[in-house]
Amino acid sequence: MAKKTPPTPAPLTFDLPLTLIAKIETNRKKLGLKSTSEVVRLAIKEFNLERYESDVSEHRQISVRLPAQTKSTLVKAAKKKHVSVGELLRVAIDSLSVKAPAKPAKKGRK
Repeated sequence: MAKKTPPTPAPLTFDLPLTLIAKIETNRKKLGLKSTSEVVRLAIKEFNLERYESDVSEHRQISVRLPAQTKSTLVKAAKKKHVSVGELLRVAIDSLSVKAPAKPAKKGRK
């Protein structure tokens, strides 16, 4: 019977903040590991995936209508800032300061 060969490792691409990339490199050197992949494999091995609970709030998808020019401006800004359109929308909505509408002037009673 032929031996089964182990599956070839599959690449996984994801974004990390620069602080975590620096931490990977620091740990790679401290632990004498050869690659970033080795550090990530070790982190996954040592992390208790069963006990993990996300601290991210629940999200819900919504649809809104925007004028073409506004959408274009938003897309260009997202590309320039290297963030998603959703991230810009979340920040814009979160920073919105709501002011009470001005009360109409009272008219004198007769």
